[in-house]
Amino acid sequence: MNKVYPDAASALKDIVKDGQTVAVGGFGLCGIPEALIAALRDSGVQNLTAISNNAGVDGFGLGQLLSTRQIKKMIASYVGENKEFERQYLAGELELEFTPQGTLAEKLRAGGAGIPAFFTKTGVGTLVAEGKEIREFDGDKYVMERSLVADVSLVKAQKADKAGNLVFNKTARNFNPNVAMAGKVTVVEVEELVEVGQLDPDQIHTPGIFVHRIVVNATPEKRIEQRTVRT
Repeated sequence: MNKVYPDAASALKDIVKDGQTVAVGGFGLCGIPEALIAALRDSGVQNLTAISNNAGVDGFGLGQLLSTRQIKKMIASYVGENKEFERQYLAGELELEFTPQGTLAEKLRAGGAGIPAFFTKTGVGTLVAEGKEIREFDGDKYVMERSLVADVSLVKAQKADKAGNLVFNKTARNFNPNVAMAGKVTVVEVEELVEVGQLDPDQIHTPGIFVHRIVVNATPEKRIEQRTVRT
């Protein structure tokens, strides 16, 4: 099975459709699949539900899809750095399912592991728990959270072999392994592609069984979200 595609547009061409749920790796602008997000924007698909820790910044990352109004709903844990995200939500133009960060990570991991739901203390007694099942274990209350599975997952890795085994770069790993697991179809953007057998098996972070398509973006922009320098 050839998993390697010549560019991001061709990797998404026959799999993205209106109304899908799309999970996107990254934390802020760290470890985001820049080329795949741009290709998703250019595809013109509409009414997407996007699962991501946040929505990038205005005009970059998932912020591009908010600008073009291709996202109807965000499942996220953080709004902070994106004014358009905030504006659309407060104006009632964008649905938002606020999810505690650790719960969001577990929702994706559990979805990828075939676990449909789990119980957590996080959110008990708050708006997060409204309308959800509460159960007591060993004298403590827990809220039941449904897991997440995406129609398409977009992931960024530093390196892959042609079988789709992935290696992430330090903190750019963040949500990417869980997003890769949770996709029915997972597309990965990498900076370096090597032959099968060239990666140390003990250093592989996500096995190729979770990866369906690979595209090389050797020189991503890697924008800095908040640049802080000495005076």
